[in-house]
Amino acid sequence: MPELPEVEVTRQGISPQIKGKTITKVIVHDGRLRWPVPNNLEKILLSQQCIEIRRRGKYLLFEFSHGVMLLHLGMTGVLRIQKVEETPKKYNRVEFHFGTLALRLHDPRKFGSIHWHPKEDGPVENFPLLSKLGVEPFEKEFSGELGGELLYKKSRRRTISVKQYLLAGQVVVGVGNIYCSESLFEAKINPKKAAGKISKQGYARLAQAVRLILDRAIKAGGSSLKDFVHSDGEPGHFMVLTNVYDRAGLPCNDCKTSIKQIVQGQRSTYFCPVCQK
Repeated sequence: MPELPEVEVTRQGISPQIKGKTITKVIVHDGRLRWPVPNNLEKILLSQQCIEIRRRGKYLLFEFSHGVMLLHLGMTGVLRIQKVEETPKKYNRVEFHFGTLALRLHDPRKFGSIHWHPKEDGPVENFPLLSKLGVEPFEKEFSGELGGELLYKKSRRRTISVKQYLLAGQVVVGVGNIYCSESLFEAKINPKKAAGKISKQGYARLAQAVRLILDRAIKAGGSSLKDFVHSDGEPGHFMVLTNVYDRAGLPCNDCKTSIKQIVQGQRSTYFCPVCQK
């Protein structure tokens, strides 16, 4: 599933090409996504200028003067910028034309989604799918000691593992499964330890690690496991930089102990049993 780095890489790729441009056509090839595509999407967007493209968690926010279109890539979604005349692929679900360019949502499993939030409904942050999200990892609220304090405060008396606590996204967004394992390794925290048992110092290290790992992933173009590619079709390269994820049985880069793999909440977790006691 595309996580925060992949969505941010997508935003960075498409924004320079369509920001400020006007939608000239909307084609819904198959609107049966995780939630049905709005029936009147073409009527809503036709001849409207895309003012800005932002990201909130794993949602891309396309801002127009009369509202915001929210787009989620789901499990296998990819946004591609192509020439209008290029032949659409089999699993292209929706496409937006900006003159000679087409922004196409390719989604084989149809777990992505597109929503419309009209301006009269207030700030898009009030949209139900956004309202309960945690803070953004690169915002001021998660910088310096503030991130550690936030993680510590929200974790008191929590008995779930710190891995599951971080993965939930209710305190800080965007730390997907790969980045959870990598951040916990960077902070030298055992992923099995109860969230409520981590010290302030531990959470300070973890907050710093989260920002470091996500920034590193974005600069590497995200992680391409199966389906994800950039808006220009190129894969991400973060997987060649991982210290623990998908390295079960291989030696730890720090202490040479074999990396272990366990399952937490039906997701694989990778860690070093020596560095992360």
